[in-house]
Amino acid sequence: MSRRTLAAGLSLAAALTVTTVPVAAADQASVKFPSAKFPLGTSGAPTRKLTSVAQGVDLYDVQAGSSSNSYTVSVLMPSGRDYGMRQTAESVLAQVEAAGETATLLEVVRPAVADAPSQTVYMVRVGDWKLEEKKKAEEMVSKLKDAGLKSRVDYTGDDGLETTGPWNVKVMMIDARTFRGSYASSLGTSVAARDKVSAMAKSAHALAAVNGGFFNIHTVKNLQGEPVGASVVAGKLLSEAVPGRSAVVLKGRTARITEISTTVTAIAQDGSKSPVNGVNRAAGTDELVMYTEEFGAKTPADDGADVVIDATGKVVGVRAPGAEVARGTRVLHGTGVATEWLSAHATEGTTLKIDTKVVDLRKRSAIKLTPDVNVIAGSVGLVRNGKTRITAKLNGHDSINMILRRHPRTLLGTTRNGSLIVAVIDGRQPGITVGANFIEAARFMRWLGAREAVNLDGGGSTTMVVGDKVVNRPSDGVERGVGDALLIMPK
Repeated sequence: MSRRTLAAGLSLAAALTVTTVPVAAADQASVKFPSAKFPLGTSGAPTRKLTSVAQGVDLYDVQAGSSSNSYTVSVLMPSGRDYGMRQTAESVLAQVEAAGETATLLEVVRPAVADAPSQTVYMVRVGDWKLEEKKKAEEMVSKLKDAGLKSRVDYTGDDGLETTGPWNVKVMMIDARTFRGSYASSLGTSVAARDKVSAMAKSAHALAAVNGGFFNIHTVKNLQGEPVGASVVAGKLLSEAVPGRSAVVLKGRTARITEISTTVTAIAQDGSKSPVNGVNRAAGTDELVMYTEEFGAKTPADDGADVVIDATGKVVGVRAPGAEVARGTRVLHGTGVATEWLSAHATEGTTLKIDTKVVDLRKRSAIKLTPDVNVIAGSVGLVRNGKTRITAKLNGHDSINMILRRHPRTLLGTTRNGSLIVAVIDGRQPGITVGANFIEAARFMRWLGAREAVNLDGGGSTTMVVGDKVVNRPSDGVERGVGDALLIMPK
């Protein structure tokens, strides 16, 4: 089994064509690029170039706005953040002035979102320099350091406050009426390893692809490809859900944004049951974690135990932990009390049933894990029933940095008739493109016609691939390896 795909691949021999489409023809589609004023900044209608990727799949290269922001220096608070409460910020301001520099106290209001109230904080800023004068800002950082003050160079276009742009955006619109392909997900070479979107797209012979959800950068290095949230590939659960987190459920050529739950239970031959706490991730204390052949790494080499089961559920081995997962098998790894359960109920030659349930929490119904079902974990919900509904706190992203500051974004939305909209907004490139904050991202997706929309992973992960080519400008300067990808497949 090729772990490069983790999704059914079909052969593809399609060329991209750039076309000029009459307005009347474009208006006939069930999903279309809006003609109204660009929703970010103060610019009018954006410039756009249309590329026909395949029947029912259109790619728009969108540019809007112009550069008007500058560089400044943000002085850090004792907490290490660039903002704090007023009293703290005033104290830092006084230290800057005592060092002989002129500083400004900036009040910043982080807007309220659906599940978190607004927040007012204060920043201390020094200087204002044009784009070509960044070196002067860097020199100020050095001067402040000599005075015992920590600071950093900041581009004001990243603040999330007023800006005129510019914005470089790629928007892919997939018409539910005319698209004859399908959607899939891929975890690349393995669950544990990160892989490039372009590599996943090429291996699966996809028409196009974008990066998927967040992956776990807070675990050991060789496991950092693990999705943070639910992952289903070709009907197989490869990562458990994070309670309440948005997800994209793909089935054939349909896509649905919802919240899901996952429950995995090990049922021994003697009827005893134990919850499986995780799938294809590091094991915590007193946990039972299941590893599949797609894991791509060894089970934890700890004081626990491994039980190997074959495709029928028969226990074919009880072993010390820290070994590979053989093809055609799964491994239940226990720590603490979970090890004791395995020892008592999963002896060699007995059987273990693994009961897996995936539930759509909006529909309150089970999702049957057939081979055409794929799930990608989203992050922050942006739009629900056509209205802005940003669920940042629920998804652990209710900070100033995540809600207000601008970053590159990968966004996914569905329209009233089930068409799919995928957009990447490039950012972190002063004078070229500023990205978007959550409020702007929701506004942008509503402008495009999304009735439901979710924020996928962003920052340096934001990548869109068409054919074998990366068509946006990743902010790292090169394409980053990510945890998973959404694939747009041909027939």
